[in-house]
Amino acid sequence: MTKAHLTLPNGTQVSIEGTPEEVHRLLNLTAAATSDAKPLPKVKKKRARPVAKVTTADAERVDLTQIVNLTKNCDEADAIERNILDRTSTVDRVLLPLYILNKHAEASGGLTSGEISKITTELGVPVSQPNTSMSLSGPASKYVMGDKVRRKGQPVRYRLSRRGEQYVAAVIRGKAGED
Repeated sequence: MTKAHLTLPNGTQVSIEGTPEEVHRLLNLTAAATSDAKPLPKVKKKRARPVAKVTTADAERVDLTQIVNLTKNCDEADAIERNILDRTSTVDRVLLPLYILNKHAEASGGLTSGEISKITTELGVPVSQPNTSMSLSGPASKYVMGDKVRRKGQPVRYRLSRRGEQYVAAVIRGKAGED
């Protein structure tokens, strides 16, 4: 976005923000309104930043609505509601979408902390994205595997490990704490 600041002949200060063409056109209109002003030179466009390349992990996006529906309609739905959704364990709520993805969905990819947060919100037990991320890097880290090392600004796709799958299955059965 291009910005321009100008003062009109009556003393009014105006700030303009828009594409270079829009700003140039408005500045020319303002210059034409004042009788002696020359048309302004064209505004140079800034070079656009390169767009990130799409990787295979990005191409394997998971349908979040499908995971929510699978959670609500799977054979374990009553036990999930009773032993995970009705309780306050953030770790269990964060691991649930990964368990459903691993156990019931056909997708082979993982989920980011933002996607997990959206799923928990749709399930009616919202866990904010920062809390999801803290949980995945803290207490839930022994149950998940990331596709890369965590770095600020870079999303990590998490999958449930074998140990995590056993843990969540035990929680759903009502036998939490039996790793």
